[in-house]
Amino acid sequence: EHGKEAVIISPYWVSYPDMVLLANGSPVILKTSFENNFQFNAEDLDSVLTENTRLLMLNSPSNPTGVTYTKDQYQIIAEVLKNYPDVLIATDDMYEHIYWGEDKFYSFAEACPDLFERTITINGVSKAYAMTGWRIGYCGGPPKIIAAMKKVQGQSTSNASSVSQAAAVTALNGTHESVHSMTREYERRHKFIYAALNEIRGFKTVAATGAFYTFPKVTSAVEYLNLTDDIEFSDYLLEKARVAVVPGTAFGAKGHIRLSFATSMELLKEAVNRIKEVLK
Repeated sequence: EHGKEAVIISPYWVSYPDMVLLANGSPVILKTSFENNFQFNAEDLDSVLTENTRLLMLNSPSNPTGVTYTKDQYQIIAEVLKNYPDVLIATDDMYEHIYWGEDKFYSFAEACPDLFERTITINGVSKAYAMTGWRIGYCGGPPKIIAAMKKVQGQSTSNASSVSQAAAVTALNGTHESVHSMTREYERRHKFIYAALNEIRGFKTVAATGAFYTFPKVTSAVEYLNLTDDIEFSDYLLEKARVAVVPGTAFGAKGHIRLSFATSMELLKEAVNRIKEVLK
C-alpha cells in the first residue's frame, strides 16, 4: 500500500530499504547498537510500530553482523506484534544453516506459531550450499501473499532455470555433510578474526553465531587516523593496506565496517596483519 511503513532493523542488508521504496512503501529504521549486541527489545519495537506499519523485516543470522535471534527473543517480539494485527513478519533466513550457536536455530515461524499465518519465511541455496550463481530462492507464507508474488514473478523473470531448480533439489535433499563441514570451518575462522580484530588499535567487534561476517566498530580507529568516517576509513584500508571492506554506512550503521571471512585462513591472517600495520 502506498505510503504504508515497513520496519527494518539496522544494521540491515543494503537492499531492504530500496525494496520497500520500490513497492511504494516507507522504510522505518529501528537502530540497534554495538553495546546491545545489535539486537532490540520489546520497547524498542513498540516505539516504531504504528497504525501505518504493514511489515517487520527480520534477518537472522544477520548480514552484516552475524548475530542470531533466539527462540526466547523471537517470542518476546511476537508478544508485541500481537497488538498490531495488520503487520506481516518477513524473515530472511538465508544463513540458517551457517549457524554455530549453542541453541538450536529457530525460524520466526517455528518459534512463534501463533503468528504463523502472517509470517513470510524467505530462504535460498546461495549461501549454505555455495550456489550463488544458480539464482534459486524460495519463500513460504500466507497463500494470498504467495499468489501476489507469483504474479509479479510471472511477469518479470517467469521462472528460474529448470537446471538450477534440479540442482537446488539435490542440494536440499542431500546429506548436508558438506554444509556442516563448511560451517565448522566458518566457526573456526570466526574465532580467529574475532580475537584478532579486538586486539587491533581502535577496533571492537561482537561475537557472531552465524553467517560469515564480522562488523567491528571502528570509530576510534577513524579518529586515530584523522579520517572523517567509515567510508573514508574503508577507502584508506583499500589504498594503504590493500584490504577490501564495506563501510557500515551502507548497512545503516555509521562507524563500523563489514569484513567477510569467506576466504582462507591464510588470507585472513594476512589481512589482519596489514590492518595492524597501518594502525601502528
